Amino acid sequence: MAVQSLQRDYKVIENLKLSKVYLLILDKLLEDISQECYNAKRLLAKDKIRVVRWVKTDEYFSDLIVATAGEDQVFTYANIALKTQVEKLLISHHNK
Repeated sequence: MAVQSLQRDYKVIENLKLSKVYLLILDKLLEDISQECYNAKRLLAKDKIRVVRWVKTDEYFSDLIVATAGEDQVFTYANIALKTQVEKLLISHHNK
């Protein structure tokens, strides 16, 4: 989700006057987050777990569908909580 948010914001930031500065920061964040996502997917794949998809059910909630060796699981998250977690993740990566 963080990667998708950064990719959407990338297009907007390209049009700013100081885009070169901001794009350097965004590129580094995208690289770090993408690598972390790849590593997490590999760890989950070892346990035969994979994220199938995110589904935005309405303006307040989204469902995460996860496939496991036994059956699919559906987890419901509040969109505002997801946004907050993505912000915290990006801030922690930026501060490293």
